[in-house]
Amino acid sequence: MNHLTTHHLAPHLACFLLAIFLTGTVSAQTNKVKAASETLESSQQMTKPVGDQQLKYLLQEPSGDAPQQGWPVLLFLHGYGECGDDLSQVKKHGPPKLIGRFEELAGCIVISPQCPRHSWWRTETLKSLVDEVIAERDDVDRTRLYVTGLSMGGYGIWSFLSRHPNYFAAAIPICGGGNPFNLPANRPGRKSGITNEFSLAGLKKANTLPIWTFHGSEDSSVPLVETRVLVDTLRQAGNRKLKFTVYQGAGHVAAWEQAYDSHDTWKWLFSQ
Repeated sequence: MNHLTTHHLAPHLACFLLAIFLTGTVSAQTNKVKAASETLESSQQMTKPVGDQQLKYLLQEPSGDAPQQGWPVLLFLHGYGECGDDLSQVKKHGPPKLIGRFEELAGCIVISPQCPRHSWWRTETLKSLVDEVIAERDDVDRTRLYVTGLSMGGYGIWSFLSRHPNYFAAAIPICGGGNPFNLPANRPGRKSGITNEFSLAGLKKANTLPIWTFHGSEDSSVPLVETRVLVDTLRQAGNRKLKFTVYQGAGHVAAWEQAYDSHDTWKWLFSQ
């Protein structure tokens, strides 16, 4: 009887031990993935001013060891509503808010500056900021610098690309445009501190840059035509790496909410 009991229990015991082993292996792998995706967050400020700006910024970075080629870097530019001196506002939308949801964001360094109140994004300030962050580190893949932004941040990207078309590896501007003074609300008398740094001729030089731009068809804050003109310009300049998505029926906010909520957006960006 004992012999039979032992004989019949042996396979069950083996299965039990195998299950424990596999559970431990899966748990170890899960913990490893979790540890790799943990993000360190700190508030920083540029070491010196550029023109009339010395930006504060939120720095989010992976806590684990960098891959051999280094971490990619993503610059995020917020919209006009998040300007000011409360740095927590930059987490209201976009990558700094979503960094825990997408592995691509968790596996890169995210720089989210805050534009001063009654001001606008300045191209040379932004370039100096990214250059400064990179210069202080030895764990950055300089071939994988990316940028995305919404509304005023979209304007900031288009201006930056028109001045430095080869600086980034890819760009995702959302519901932005070129000349900010095309919008009546941005004209002197209603807002101050806004300058136009956009160059249509300069944008044509970004004819090899991967760009995916988004806009809502019912945007009442920044008309769809603001993006369409820039897309047409780049296509005429020969850009074959340009993608243009119009969300039918979507307004201003819905455009970036839908774009940023899609895993395809981040997979595309970090594959460039």
